Amino acid sequence: MNTESLTAFLEMGGYAAYVWPCFGLTFGLMIVLWYVSRRTLRRTETELEVLQAAQGRGRKGPAGAGDAA
Repeated sequence: MNTESLTAFLEMGGYAAYVWPCFGLTFGLMIVLWYVSRRTLRRTETELEVLQAAQGRGRKGPAGAGDAA
């Protein structure tokens, strides 16, 4: 690929001013979504561990082990 064809590609037929900001915005939002999802997952896992410890069960305990009365 020579520099002229690369330049033509990057210009996107005159629509580069619209296309590249959309790519950038989409990429940025994907990074934010990944970060928020990961943070929420970690919080939820921590909360689950606390709840399981409060019930006296470990993470690998059977589902109905503490429910028998």
